[in-house]
Amino acid sequence: MKQEIEIEFKNLVNKSEFKKLLAYFQLTDRDFIMQENHYFDTNDFQLKSAGAALRIRNKNGKFVLTLKQPHENGLLETHVEITEPQAQELMTEKENFPTEMAVALQQLGVSSADLTYFGTLQTYRAEIEYKSGLLVFDHSFYLDTDDVEIEYEVQDQKQGLLAFENLLQDFEIPKRNTANKIKRFYDRKYQLLSEE
Repeated sequence: MKQEIEIEFKNLVNKSEFKKLLAYFQLTDRDFIMQENHYFDTNDFQLKSAGAALRIRNKNGKFVLTLKQPHENGLLETHVEITEPQAQELMTEKENFPTEMAVALQQLGVSSADLTYFGTLQTYRAEIEYKSGLLVFDHSFYLDTDDVEIEYEVQDQKQGLLAFENLLQDFEIPKRNTANKIKRFYDRKYQLLSEE
């Protein structure tokens, strides 16, 4: 098990803004790799209510189970590496969550036995070093939707925010209130359910 604090800034962009950024940073389709996020919560969304999220990320055939929860300086991420068969079994509810993750969930007041697999979000991602952080370009597909965003992952919140805001200004991209991927996924899921 590994824990880290994640400090990141994100902004949804439109497709033409995204293309402009890719051209400037000389990124092509070859620079993007595909990753999948498989999301879990209880049927009554206890994790979401606690401001937390649980996912399995499949990236380059490596599977990592991650719990994200609020922290004073960003998000506290708890990572547990798992195997592909474990991942598949968790998604079909035939496997118990690893003990260290079950304990972390219990500390949030959530029983791992109550968790359900909610669905998958696919992201094509490119990353580059930029100033004092990592600039991330994401094109995500989920349910019947796709969107594009940029993220900026940093160690220093103040410097990072300044660099990110300057980048948006330089490219005349409006600052947009951007929910994280799991929230966008759930919001769209709610919307589709309400339309049924």
